[in-house]
Amino acid sequence: MLIDLNSDLGEAADAEQERLESLIFPFVSSVNVACGEHAGNPDLMRRTVQRAREHGLSVGAHPGFPDREHKGRRDLGLTLAQIETLVASQIGSLARIAALEQVTLTHVKPHGALYGRSARERSVAEAIVRAVRAVDPHLIIVGLASSPLIQAARDAGLGAAEEAFVDRAYEHDGLLVSREIAGSVMMNEEDVLRRVEQLVRDKVVVARTGVRFTVRLDTVCVHSDTPGADRLVALIRSRLESLGVTVAPLQRRSGV
Repeated sequence: MLIDLNSDLGEAADAEQERLESLIFPFVSSVNVACGEHAGNPDLMRRTVQRAREHGLSVGAHPGFPDREHKGRRDLGLTLAQIETLVASQIGSLARIAALEQVTLTHVKPHGALYGRSARERSVAEAIVRAVRAVDPHLIIVGLASSPLIQAARDAGLGAAEEAFVDRAYEHDGLLVSREIAGSVMMNEEDVLRRVEQLVRDKVVVARTGVRFTVRLDTVCVHSDTPGADRLVALIRSRLESLGVTVAPLQRRSGV
């Protein structure tokens, strides 16, 4: 079984946070790089791409709302046209910087509140898909498993990778629990590893209400800003491999 292990990187606000991020690269297979709006800047984007190249990882754009104060996790209520422009411009910015490191982008994964809206609203999902297709139709779109974003990408003939989270709590409907609710971020190592086993062995997630639902899975995410993420990602990688999983990066599409 092949599964990608991804993390959202290039979001560090200072040297210490960047050092902690650097500890994650050896264990993941794909990175989603902040594109300078919700976090990051051109120099950090380039350093992140460079580290990913050195570790042989797939590199994707991680566009988010321009709201650094709330780390892109507040919905700004942008129009669909504004979302298209925002996503297209951020992909383009990272693609140009990645070219300096002879790296071609593989995928696009929305960040924070934009990701949340794409998981709930078909119109937002379609706006993101239009932006990706306009910039580079060979990019894979990463979205919440079984979400409108996955379906919109496939309906448009684009590649889609269904994502599950090992460090986030779920609601019974398959959406992520709001970060404003206590327990929305899973930090207990045993809970996280239990989630990994449920995903791989049973293809299920247990919601915070106890409801179990089936999840299709191409890639799993661990957030770089989850406390102890550097240790957690090593444990996750080890557990995946012990379950017979080959951790492999997302592959850029050769055609549409």
